[in-house]
Order: sequence, then C-alpha cells, then structure tokens
Amino acid sequence: MRKALKILILFISVFLLLWLGLPSRPLHALPPIRKMVLPNGLVILHCVERSLPFATFQLLIDAGSRLDPTGKEGLAYLTARGLLLGTSTQTAAAINEKLDFMGASLSASSGRDNAILSLRVLKKEIDKGTDLFMETLTRPAYPDGEIQKEIDKMLAAIQSAEDDPGTVAQKAFQNALFLQGPYRHPVEGTKESVKQLTREGVLQFYRTYYHPSHSILTVVGDLTAEELKSKVLPIFERWPRKAIPKKPFPIEFAKGPIIRKIDKPITQANIVIGHKGISRDNPDFYALTVMNYMLGAGGFVSRLTEEIRIKRGLAYSVASFFNPGKYPGAFQIVLQTKNSSAREAIAIALQEMQRIRNEPVSEKELEGAKKYLIGSFPMRLDTQDKLVNFLTQLEYYQLGLDYPKKYPSLIQSVTREEVLRVANRYLHPENYILVVVANLKEAGME
Repeated sequence: MRKALKILILFISVFLLLWLGLPSRPLHALPPIRKMVLPNGLVILHCVERSLPFATFQLLIDAGSRLDPTGKEGLAYLTARGLLLGTSTQTAAAINEKLDFMGASLSASSGRDNAILSLRVLKKEIDKGTDLFMETLTRPAYPDGEIQKEIDKMLAAIQSAEDDPGTVAQKAFQNALFLQGPYRHPVEGTKESVKQLTREGVLQFYRTYYHPSHSILTVVGDLTAEELKSKVLPIFERWPRKAIPKKPFPIEFAKGPIIRKIDKPITQANIVIGHKGISRDNPDFYALTVMNYMLGAGGFVSRLTEEIRIKRGLAYSVASFFNPGKYPGAFQIVLQTKNSSAREAIAIALQEMQRIRNEPVSEKELEGAKKYLIGSFPMRLDTQDKLVNFLTQLEYYQLGLDYPKKYPSLIQSVTREEVLRVANRYLHPENYILVVVANLKEAGME
C-alpha cells in the first residue's frame, strides 16, 4: 500500500511539473556542451553524459535531397543508404558482423536538407567503433550489384506506398504546392527518377558533397574531453577538406484555391489542407509554435480536435503543423474521416483557420499552450539519442549553444497580440491547397 502511494505521489509530481511549466530536470542543469572546429572545417560538439557506458556519434552532412539533380531525384537518399553497403576493404556482411560482435549499431539516412550517419558503441569499443565509422564514411565501395538491389528496394517501396492513402495524399499535396524549390520532390524520388540512378551518379554525388567543411559531428556519452582529443579527433582530422559547390534554389509556391481529388475504393477519406509555410530561421517561429499548438498541434486541447473530433465525432485524429527546414516548407492540416463527412470536416478546418485569424485567443488558452511547450521541452533531451539529435540540429540551424536556456523565455514572451498577428500573416484559408483521397462518389466529390 505504501509503495503504491509513493508511485501515485511520484506520478502526480511529474504531472504537476509539466502542467506548471517546470522542467523535471532544469534546463540549466544540462551537461556542458563543448564546440570546436577542426582545421578541415568539421564542426564538433561534445557533451559528456555518463548514465550508461556507451557513446553516440551523429554526423550530419549537408547533402540532403534538395541537392538531387533534376531527373535523378532520390540520388541523395541512395548515396546515404549506400554507405552501409560495404567499403573498399570490407563487405556489408563483414561490417555487420563486427558491429554485432561489439554490440554496436551503425545507421545512415537522408532527409530533405541533410544526410545522417550515426554510431552507437560501448565505451570499451570506442577505438574499433570509430575506425569502422570513419571507414564507412570515407571509403564506401558502392558495389554495383548492391546499389542495384537498393534501387530495386526503393522502387518496391515507392510502389507499395501507392496503396497507402495518406502517402498518396501527401505526395499529391507536395506536387501541387511546390512549383519550384528544393522540397518539391519526395526524398526517395519517384518511379521515373529512381530508374535513372546509377553507381556512377552515386559516386559523383558523394565526391561532390561528402566533405567535412559542411558537416557537423556530435558526440554524446561516456567520453571525456581528454578521451575525445586522443581517440576521436585524430581520426576525423584526417578527413580531407574540399570546396563545396553552391547551388541556387528558385522557390515558387502555388496559390490556391487548388483542389486535387483522387478516387480510391476506401472507407476513410484522407485529407490534406495547406499552403506555403516558413523556414526554420523565421523570427516568428516561436509565436507560430504557440499559435499552432492551439490550432491543431495540441492534441485534445487544440481547436481542430475539439471541433472536428470531440464535438462532432467526425475524425479520430486531426492535426496541423508547420514543416520548416533550411528553406520554407509547408503548413498542413491532416485528417481522416468517413467519406460521407469529408466535406463537413474540410469546412470546419477552414473555419478554424479563419477564426484564429479573426479573434484573439483567450488568456487561459494561451497560458495552457505556453505551459505545455515549456514543460515538455526537457523530454527532447531525456535520452542520449534525443540529446545527440537535438544538439546536431541546434548547430545546423545556428540556434546557439545557449538555446536550451533561451527557449522558455522565447515561448513565454509570446502575447495574444502576436498570436493574432502571425495567424493573419501565415495562415491563408482563402488560398488553400486541398487534396482528398477518398471514394469520391461516397464523399459527394465526383
């Protein structure tokens, strides 16, 4: 009984900490973050975190899908995935066997803006782990046969995604919204573009963009500054520097209203409503974060959920979000509803966009949003994986190492007047792009 009472008290304490906006671990109590720049231009962030005897390495290379050549969309994705297909001295099977023996993990991925290579390794295996990490990064073989297998996997995944209504809606929305720009095509490319990919193209992309002068290495874990200096820095200092070509990005967004209807024999209509969004460096980012929490990002306390799900029972889930990157992305409202209620749900979503532009939010609503956003912030940093990813993005977007200290005040300073201002400036219910994937006959939208 006493044990159960203690658990209940602990649960209530944590809940109150979040509700009151007080972090469970004070933001100023984060481990110190050290930044350095190697002679080859590589930026390194280091944070000692000793909760477990391992370290996590994350290398961000500014080589995302926005750099894909026209007609070869998916090349950045294939180049990143191909790092794991073997090196000039080891096959992928041999590398995986070594990783298993060390109890380590190695992964590679690519997004719109950048590629990521990550290593998680026990402290006692740091030397072997970093050697393997560096060999994978600097000596990839991109074997012809393995590259073709990866291309086949990409084509199969693209084909499979055509059966997923949500993915179909998203791709149609992106295609309608972005007339020109770095985010117009899917990261994994299209069926037509992936068929044009070759090993020679992968090698060319790798040689052009995989260099230290526009990369960030973040190391978090049981590794002291002295150990970093002796075990890690000498390896990465040998990575040769090379100039990176600059690529301009003409950006043009479509202006609505534009409606795309896609007929599928499904019971749930998948709906995307949106328009042009913002880039991450937009000075209104924090006011928009607060505003959007109240509109549709706040789950059961958001207006969209309240009006569409709770009051009318039209949808199980509905959410709104901005998707900022190095360049402006999209604003979207995404929901699923019965075919027969698609029109009603769309109308309510547009009404809520207009309402938050017309009327100041209440003080209670505003304070609730702030408390949640500030109180939940430490959850972004409560594991080694989250911390390494957070620090990497912090540096990539040039937010400053003091960002964790600044964040509460950036959110707390948002006023009702600012919420109204940014809603009017960045929400455009009259210029929306609407994509509906549904049984159009049942939805009355033939």
